[in-house]
Amino acid sequence: MLSYVLPLSAVLASLSMATPTVYLAGDSTMAKGGGGTGTEGWGVFLPYSLTIPVVNNAIGGRSARSFSDEGRFTAIAAKVVSGDFVIIEFGHNDGGSLTPTDNGRSDCVGAGSETCTTTAGVVVQTYPTYLTAAAKLMTAKGANVIISSPTPDNSCETVPCSYTAPRFTGYCEIVVTNVGSKASFVDHGQYVGNRYIALGATATDAFYPIDHTHTSPLGATSVAGQFVKGLLCNNSPLAQYVKNTTASIPGSCV
Repeated sequence: MLSYVLPLSAVLASLSMATPTVYLAGDSTMAKGGGGTGTEGWGVFLPYSLTIPVVNNAIGGRSARSFSDEGRFTAIAAKVVSGDFVIIEFGHNDGGSLTPTDNGRSDCVGAGSETCTTTAGVVVQTYPTYLTAAAKLMTAKGANVIISSPTPDNSCETVPCSYTAPRFTGYCEIVVTNVGSKASFVDHGQYVGNRYIALGATATDAFYPIDHTHTSPLGATSVAGQFVKGLLCNNSPLAQYVKNTTASIPGSCV
């Protein structure tokens, strides 16, 4: 029986031609099903703008801490291969206090390696610590990591519409610096906030059917579009797989 062994150059060429996959890690604002009846996460609509597969691992009620503690980042890292993309976006469930009751989601407040200890003796890390560790799991496999600032709550809940970046936006930029060249940042919150201000209160309020956090399918479509706008404006490595043009998506680069 004859056997054939491909030369190394051919193997490497076939690997380089493999279609990358995009993995999403986030909370209900990104997840399938959103936050309940009449809502949807923006990650559901991202595939319509991309030419490569998207796997949505976002799950409601999670934070950087709980996604880490539950082993969800580790599970994604076990699947990624070199050239894949991982989009990480948290913040809606990361605030709050660890005392007197720890909800298992709140992070220790801080921009560095600070730790907090709950009344139950649980040592809690900061948002940058959790996401830096998660991103490094992915980049160690050769994946490209996109750290995305959290989407805003309804920016028009009070009039006039306005947006102020939460502390997590700055933390996201710290994570990218910590991780290095395989990581990049999209200020998703600012893009969406700007879009809401441009749309005005009537249109923006209609995006929030049950509360001020979770968007309708139409709202989620707009939020997804603003993430794609950020990819294009920032010349993200993922932008090469985007179907849209920068001009086709409303808003300006930030």
